[in-house]
Amino acid sequence: MSTGFAESAWAPLRVRAFRLLWLMQLGSMIGTWMQNVGAQWLLVDEPGAATLVALVQAAAMLPVLILAMPAGALADMVDRRRLLVGVQAFQVTVGAALVGLTLAGRLSPAALLTITFLLGCGTTLTIPGYQAFVQDLVPRGQLRSVAGLNGVAMNLARAIGPPIAGVLVAQAGVVVVFALNALSYAAFGAVLFGLRRPQAAPNRLPERFGGALRAGARYVRHSPTVRRIVLRCLLFVVPGAALWALLPLVASRLLGLGAGGYGLLLGALGVGAVSGAAVLPRIGAWLSPNRLVLVAGLVFAAATAVSVLVRNVAVVVVVLVFAGLAWLAVLASLNGILQMFLPVWVRARGLSIYQMAFAGGQAIGSIVWGVVAQLWGLPPALLAAGVLLAAGAVSVLVLPLNDTSGLNRDPAVYWPQPHLEFDPALEDGPVLVTRTFTVTADHVDRFLAAWTGVRRSRLRTGATSCALYRDGADTSRFVEVSLYPTWAEHLRQHEGRLTGADRAVEEAAKEFTVGRPRVEHLFPADAAVVQLAGPQPDGP
Repeated sequence: MSTGFAESAWAPLRVRAFRLLWLMQLGSMIGTWMQNVGAQWLLVDEPGAATLVALVQAAAMLPVLILAMPAGALADMVDRRRLLVGVQAFQVTVGAALVGLTLAGRLSPAALLTITFLLGCGTTLTIPGYQAFVQDLVPRGQLRSVAGLNGVAMNLARAIGPPIAGVLVAQAGVVVVFALNALSYAAFGAVLFGLRRPQAAPNRLPERFGGALRAGARYVRHSPTVRRIVLRCLLFVVPGAALWALLPLVASRLLGLGAGGYGLLLGALGVGAVSGAAVLPRIGAWLSPNRLVLVAGLVFAAATAVSVLVRNVAVVVVVLVFAGLAWLAVLASLNGILQMFLPVWVRARGLSIYQMAFAGGQAIGSIVWGVVAQLWGLPPALLAAGVLLAAGAVSVLVLPLNDTSGLNRDPAVYWPQPHLEFDPALEDGPVLVTRTFTVTADHVDRFLAAWTGVRRSRLRTGATSCALYRDGADTSRFVEVSLYPTWAEHLRQHEGRLTGADRAVEEAAKEFTVGRPRVEHLFPADAAVVQLAGPQPDGP
């Protein structure tokens, strides 16, 4: 099984719209790192500076844990391009306020942390919408390369943003850093505003915000593939955060380096991540996703251990280049598989849950490993992290990623519209949908096995419960009972939530039935005075 990377890691950049957005995204990420460095610099002379400096990172990270899922739901509900343009306008406004307060000398620590939190909110609202939006700009076969390029942008910005900020703060003052960050949001928004809108998704029934959140959570809860990807992310990121969090101490305490030396080590990780994008297609040609996660995880584990066992700077720099490559390989592979698996209607919500796992894993891992290093010492902490990384990598042999390479994730509208004697409101409910199947005795076992996939499909795409019953008087008669919170939630299955993969699962179960299933749509008795239409013989 191939990882499915495009023939060239840089192939998506040949698409002009994606190329412009990727460059703007890179510039915005660099601006964010510069802004954080500038904010921390302003606080170094304040009382309680150590706590305040740490709070800058907390203020930037907290919105991800709070808003990632709502941001994904919003991006699936509204026009993503307009949402992104609006968020960039918000970012420009907040960034301009930061510049103004700094120039006026009225920027208190509380105001700085508040503005950092607001900018973090804007970034959180941007990420799932952006990742879902760019998928409509490139061929489907290049989606994993898109994930790799997003990882390159993130790591490149992490590597070059702080050094640039340090030079600018020293030469021109912190206000220049803040102004450049605001300009990066303006440039990103201008490019988005000038792009032509991608073709709208077929699912056009409006969703309420609360219902969209519940639908996204329900999809993940009933999708073993998504849950396994999130698990693999956490198994890698939580112990992997130790190297990123403790690298400054490795530079200063173990290698005797100053700030410039720390920048060199951080740059080595960034160089490895950038070079990883170039070699991933070749690696992916002969390694399956599971083997790639295994090998890259072991490489990162070994690099984490070497960073504390070796005192030679040159050796550590070389090892960190491979660590950066391995970091990108694992995360780009997981993100790419997820992007290819998620259907259009829930794409941003699924990506936001992955984002929460990634950001939360890094944040919690950094705190935990900092405490462990304080209690046990730096070498034991990083060696323990290396052992956990290796164990997590090897666990892919027991808990592998599911093979999704043959799944058809294109929207499939194949259910006939239900025929009713009255016109229910979209928010009427709950609605009970029954399907009655006839199954001969010699096909029962195979039908039951195939129906397991049907049940998961129903639950992922709208049903809050789904069960299969067998008639005690007629053992060939099976009745599927699905409950939906509203009539609209069921209609969305008719109008775009189902995919080609859902259809294939359903057809596989139907092979063991006789005739077409009998379908009934049942509403609460007080929903209408009139009777519902009779059973629909041509239902799904």
